[in-house]
Amino acid sequence: MTRLLLSTAAAFISASLLQAQTPAAELVHVEKIWDKAEHNAFTDLTRFQNLFYLCFREGPSGDKGEGVIRILISASGKTWVDQGTIAEAGTDLRDPKLIVTPENKRLYLLCTGVSATAGRQSRYATTLDGKVWTPLQKLLAKGDTLWRVTINPADKRFYGISYNIHPTSGGPAPEKEWSLKGYASTDGSVWQLSSILNVPGQPAETTLRFLKDGRALALVSRQGGDRKGVIGTASAPYRDWTWAATGLPLGGPNFIELPDGRLIAGSRGFGATPGPHMVLFAMTPTSLAPILELPSGGDCSYPGLYWHDDLLYVTYYSSHEGKTAIYHAQVRVK
Repeated sequence: MTRLLLSTAAAFISASLLQAQTPAAELVHVEKIWDKAEHNAFTDLTRFQNLFYLCFREGPSGDKGEGVIRILISASGKTWVDQGTIAEAGTDLRDPKLIVTPENKRLYLLCTGVSATAGRQSRYATTLDGKVWTPLQKLLAKGDTLWRVTINPADKRFYGISYNIHPTSGGPAPEKEWSLKGYASTDGSVWQLSSILNVPGQPAETTLRFLKDGRALALVSRQGGDRKGVIGTASAPYRDWTWAATGLPLGGPNFIELPDGRLIAGSRGFGATPGPHMVLFAMTPTSLAPILELPSGGDCSYPGLYWHDDLLYVTYYSSHEGKTAIYHAQVRVK
């Protein structure tokens, strides 16, 4: 395995600056908001036209059958209204993600479609009113999973990181090593390769964000090697990455920069009690430290994170009360 390096000076500076700001988290409220399908999982959350939008996958199981994307809306997070589903015949739609476009006029949905005949490929749809969606359109090449996209405030472009489990053979069996590539787009429809991320150990689900200081930060899960996640940093034009080992296994990783510059991550993790849980972490460009374990267990995680009215809104799924269900929590960060 390639060694993950970070300069001693940079690590010391990052740790010193953030040590005094390490956040604490308090659970304000949590509730189960959806469990109507056999398997309800893989959430994301944003706010569009003064409403929360929550998306997730419904299916007969976590990895089989034709999954559909369910969308719920809420004004305050207290009452959620079903907005219906997005489906594609013969296809399992997975890992839906939501972002608001730079002009704040469209809601953009990203997902991955998997079928026995066409394999795996990313897709997107958009809406102007949150009700009527454009037909799903395919992105990138077959085999590519553009897992989450984000907007760079500096240039208003879309960016994301895609992984491919069979980069040389084209499938269907996963290869020993997977590829991880950065892509950029002006409008989310046509994407261009922007970087190659050299992460060994089957890198997979990746969340990319742009910090207030202009740096790109990537939180990457790994399915091979020691199966522990890594954090990458890069400055514009975001081609040269420096990597730091987190020492923690990750599942469905996400993170957010708070208004004061602190970073909070969420992922399937291992906290104070045995087994996997939905865990929130204090994050730096080189580390993760657990700060709050949300009510959860077993098959769980894949959080949506959104900061609103001085609270962190967290959506996630968990099976600790029986079958997998969707939960919404409000967390105070101190």
